Amino acid sequence: MPAGPFAPALRVLTVGLVLTVTLVAFEALAVITILPTIKDDLGGLRLYGWVTSAFFLGTLVGIVVAGDQADRRGPAPPYVLGILLFAAGLAIGGLAPSMLVLVLARALQGIGAGAIPATAYAAIGRRYPEKLRPRLFAVLSTAWVAPGLLGPALSALVATHLGWRYVFLGLLPLVLLAAALALPALRRLGPPSKPASGGAAGLDDTAEPSGSPPVARGCGGASLLDAVRLAVGTGALLAGLTSRSPLLALPLVAAGTLIGLRPLLRLLPRGTLRAEHGLPVAILSRGLLTFAFFGADTYVPLAITAVKGRSTAVASIAVTAATLMWTLGAWVQERRATAWSSRRLVRSGLAVVVAGIAAVAVSLLEPVPVGVAIAGWGVGGFGIGLAYSPISVAVLGLAPVARQGRASAQLQLSDTLGTALGAGLGGVLIAAGAAADWPQSVSLAGAFALSGAVALANLVLARRLPDRKVAAQQPTADPTAQA
Repeated sequence: MPAGPFAPALRVLTVGLVLTVTLVAFEALAVITILPTIKDDLGGLRLYGWVTSAFFLGTLVGIVVAGDQADRRGPAPPYVLGILLFAAGLAIGGLAPSMLVLVLARALQGIGAGAIPATAYAAIGRRYPEKLRPRLFAVLSTAWVAPGLLGPALSALVATHLGWRYVFLGLLPLVLLAAALALPALRRLGPPSKPASGGAAGLDDTAEPSGSPPVARGCGGASLLDAVRLAVGTGALLAGLTSRSPLLALPLVAAGTLIGLRPLLRLLPRGTLRAEHGLPVAILSRGLLTFAFFGADTYVPLAITAVKGRSTAVASIAVTAATLMWTLGAWVQERRATAWSSRRLVRSGLAVVVAGIAAVAVSLLEPVPVGVAIAGWGVGGFGIGLAYSPISVAVLGLAPVARQGRASAQLQLSDTLGTALGAGLGGVLIAAGAAADWPQSVSLAGAFALSGAVALANLVLARRLPDRKVAAQQPTADPTAQA
């Protein structure tokens, strides 16, 4: 029998990673589900998209720091800091007196949450052989099943009967539980045997796989400054786009572009924005994938509650459907990873995401039943499940061991920036519609159209992804020998 991620030598680390992902899943699904309720309580429709965008802008900072520290000191130290900041953000969010304070709390929470995927991916790259990685990513997607089944409905129930604040505060015990179980296994990994080197201005000097472009520029203290500048620049850009005053909007957009563009170019692999073959196009494709999916996902509950007139509990069904179908898509890609190339899996998933977004957009029409939105977003979830993990496998396969923390951080950076821009630019359309007194269905249709267009562009771009399959798993006496 082939060894799996739950083999004795890997079991504790796998369980710790699964529990950590479960924590992130509960938080993400709960907040998306109850956001319409929060908006009704605190007001501030113009800040609706910022609740999601602020979280992911904070994550931009967290993932860069965590990726660098995972290469230098091992994954445990950045994980501990991330957990503490994440818990602090939950506590402040649960006590927030206004939408603005909630947005700031979500930014702090995002900084902490950024450490989780960066440290997890670094641990996977160092501890698991490549043949096991598609299966492990499928297992991690399965960690969303319980939150997907219980999280949206439970958060809607808590928000209705106890108040939405208890959704934030009730997650704090889960933070402590996940940390207690994951930390010992992460601590045992320690730093890589070959430490990372290179400054913020230079390319990595580690040997690359044949034919691959350089992995990235270095990630020292200068990269933390770059991450902060990128987050500030992106925030200024979104603030300018949502501003009602042209006199304020134009300077903010210009300043945001000037502040954020150069740090972005330094933090990502060279050639990413040109979609060069290898690591750059894989990282760019992942960012466009999350832009498309989460740019729509953020507003599906609002479409169901505000346009279709249904309750938060009904909206939670759409979130659950997408989550469960994401898991199914992840397992399908695991089964096909040795037969289909990463390119084929990603392009197939993107085509399905486009179909899901189109179904949700059509459901905005008055005669179309709300079930179309729920079923359509389940289709969208299956699509991202099919496309998401193959990009992770490709990136870890292209990065040398001593740079896997950095490459993981770059992947998560693209992930996060895509999500923040998708949710934020959708929020721009929602805010513009509110200012112009448009029907909310019109604003939401614009948000869904933007997400669909980005998914279609990525479908074309994904032709440049590596046409590489994962080798079939062979029996081995030591499942960690290649880690």
